[in-house]
Amino acid sequence: MGEFNEKKATCGTVCLKYLLFTYNCCFWLAGLAVMAVGVWTLALKSDYISLLASNTYLATAYILVVAGVVVMVTGVLGCCATFKERRNLLRLYFILLLIIFLLEIIAGILAYVYYQQLNTELKENLKDTMIKKYQQPGHEGVTSAVDKLQQEFHCCGSNNSEDWQNSEWSHSGKAEGRAVPDSCCKTMVPKCGKRDHASNIYKVEGGCISKLETFIQEHLRVIGAVGIGIACVQVFGMLFTCCLYRSLKLEHY
Repeated sequence: MGEFNEKKATCGTVCLKYLLFTYNCCFWLAGLAVMAVGVWTLALKSDYISLLASNTYLATAYILVVAGVVVMVTGVLGCCATFKERRNLLRLYFILLLIIFLLEIIAGILAYVYYQQLNTELKENLKDTMIKKYQQPGHEGVTSAVDKLQQEFHCCGSNNSEDWQNSEWSHSGKAEGRAVPDSCCKTMVPKCGKRDHASNIYKVEGGCISKLETFIQEHLRVIGAVGIGIACVQVFGMLFTCCLYRSLKLEHY
């Protein structure tokens, strides 16, 4: 697996080498972007994960983080393999590119499949989660997510504000005379949920289901587009690697 002097290399090999080096610099930046999207989803946009029945949304974000880290490491390896002209490093580089390609395709497919199933899942589970778990022991994450959901998206209840009338929260005495949680109010102050008039609370058509669905679908589109987009770019990287590997092999012999 010898090294080759650039002076002895053909013009085609030199061009391939610099082309692959440029590609790897861009690839490293792409890896940083992929990881950033995954971390952004986990750190800033995961508040509502506790309201979802499946872990698909979370899984796609984790896959992007892992893929982003591996992409950045692979980009550095690709630069070393290119300039040292070591065919064993090029083989390893190609294998890592293939693994990342598969990870990002999986993330894209998961995002697309979940995108199609999201409406059904929310309709079947969001109302049940809200009326059974809100302000109940052991479900502090759900309580926080529901309050943030209603305040951030200006909605009340899963389908409408009447959902709260049959909730565990309402029947447990924790409501303290309130018709809806205070987070339903347009101006949130203690006990403001006692008056459920449209002038006081958010009575939005479709309730929180439609708002949360739109929010998650937008992020799934970003996750899917990033995963599929970077995966397509990697095809060129694998082609360049194969060409350089073949060129070095021919020169060796």
